Amino acid sequence: MKFNSNKDLLFSIVILGLNAFFIAISIVIIFNAETSGSKYFSVAVILAVVGLLFWLYFGTNYKLTKNNQLQYRSGPFVGEIDVDTITEIIKGKTLWVGLKPATAKKGLIIKYDKYNEIYISPKTNETFIQQILKRNKHIKITT
Repeated sequence: MKFNSNKDLLFSIVILGLNAFFIAISIVIIFNAETSGSKYFSVAVILAVVGLLFWLYFGTNYKLTKNNQLQYRSGPFVGEIDVDTITEIIKGKTLWVGLKPATAKKGLIIKYDKYNEIYISPKTNETFIQQILKRNKHIKITT
């Protein structure tokens, strides 16, 4: 089962605002009367950053697989966690340090193995928790 990431207003404004700014800079550089090879290199780098930001914005999701894995993807950052190793899920909190393939605040902090944790932000925390509890009933849910 696939879960898209929730996108809060602040994250959307920052990512989309930065991309609009970078695209505007690229247009100004391209239409500047002065032409040089470094100009095109600068535009290529700026557009690569724009592409990465859009990839993070639109490419963040989570998937519970049939072989009991939680797969996460946030642009180029991917990974998976064995659902049986998850010990606790903390609802409605935000992890400020660590692995955060998320695009919103007040998501889920998932503690797994002995000391590992990851922060995710599915569209609906409750639906995600219901589905993961079907796979591992021993997960402690904390609010």
